[in-house]
Amino acid sequence: EVQLVESGGGLVQAGGSLRLSCAASGFTFDDYAIGWFRQAPGKEREGVSCIISTDGITYYSESVKGRFTISSDSAKNTVYLQMHSLKPEDTAVYYCAADLSPTLSLLDTAYEYWGQGTQVTVSS
Repeated sequence: EVQLVESGGGLVQAGGSLRLSCAASGFTFDDYAIGWFRQAPGKEREGVSCIISTDGITYYSESVKGRFTISSDSAKNTVYLQMHSLKPEDTAVYYCAADLSPTLSLLDTAYEYWGQGTQVTVSS
């Protein structure tokens, strides 16, 4: 059974940092693309970043480029999202997802499996 479990969310002041983790199980981690998405209240889900661990290829949305870094630890089957210089507009529930294809995409329709999400709140 494919499972994705996010952790690391919380409350942080603007300008602060957080590191989110996505622990994956039930599949061969390196063969998949793992993406991070977020959804703020009243807004559509937005793709933030994705990685294909085998190739080390990463991709970021313009809204987080230069502030967020995605990485993976294959030994731990875990993908991380290091977030720096956080802004109030980064406040959202953050989800990780797995794409079996894999494609390097920030479209949520490309992803087959999803975690339950972790809340990130950035205060001004």
